[in-house]
Amino acid sequence: MTSAMRDIDERTNLTNNNQFELLLFRLGDAANSGQSELFGINVFKVREILVMPSVTTVVGAGLSILGMADIRGQVIPVIDLPRLLECKPTSGLNIMLVTEYARSTQGFAVEAVEEIVRLDWSQVISAETSVKGGLVTSIAKLDVGGDNPRLVQVLDVEQILRDVLPTRQPDVDPATVGPALNLRPGTKVLAADDSALARGLIENGLKAMGVQVVMTKTGQEAWEMLGSIADQAASHGKTVRDEIALVLTDLEMPEMDGFTLTRKIKADARLKSLPVVIHSSLSGEASEEHVRKVGADAYVSKFLAKDLAETIRGVLARHP
Repeated sequence: MTSAMRDIDERTNLTNNNQFELLLFRLGDAANSGQSELFGINVFKVREILVMPSVTTVVGAGLSILGMADIRGQVIPVIDLPRLLECKPTSGLNIMLVTEYARSTQGFAVEAVEEIVRLDWSQVISAETSVKGGLVTSIAKLDVGGDNPRLVQVLDVEQILRDVLPTRQPDVDPATVGPALNLRPGTKVLAADDSALARGLIENGLKAMGVQVVMTKTGQEAWEMLGSIADQAASHGKTVRDEIALVLTDLEMPEMDGFTLTRKIKADARLKSLPVVIHSSLSGEASEEHVRKVGADAYVSKFLAKDLAETIRGVLARHP
């Protein structure tokens, strides 16, 4: 069995049960508490973990950019996570996490790596009001029911990359998204994403396509809303397709992930005709193959409005 196929099988086993794996790490003492807090990132975003390599400083780089590192011929930016999240390492920046995220590769400098834990998404709650200025998207609850439960702050990598490495291109260019989508009158797109930044980008992109959108923050919220819409439509002699043209979902979300949401939609007689597009920063062959396995109609990597528009057009052409 190839490495890619093993990745697919491993992810299938996890996502069939609404589970994922979280890499835990520490950044040092937090400025507001003086304590060393736990942070986490989805394992499937981490390409490798390295002892801190040599980093070349770059003139004019922001304070949160340590510089650039050459990782086997690929030069990547290295982000100082402790500085960004107002933590002070007590033993230095010892480890670099090389991550692949939303079409980019970057390194995150951290103090120490703890362990990898397997969690159910029901153990994760939204944390949009975090004191970390929006850089933490959710809180994971570990060792629930034990003598020493722990909380882990799951980073909003989309927001971090936007803050540290801002793009010079407009997020949405009406000239590239093409003409307005031709949806059934009165229908809209239902979108689910736990990142406030991502929801704003999605909403602006869909509006540029002339589409009305209903935003939700978790797969669970989207699932409950779809059930309510389907029931209400049935009471008026209609179907859910008279209200919702398409579902656009992230993969990583508190309470219920996008894989589970997609699988539940496709297994529900009221909803299975709904086209589902998965819109995720998780990239790679394993991710795209598993998207097909759960029955999604398409996959598109975050975030290019042009690619999103083309993907939605293609799906709606197959599911008018």
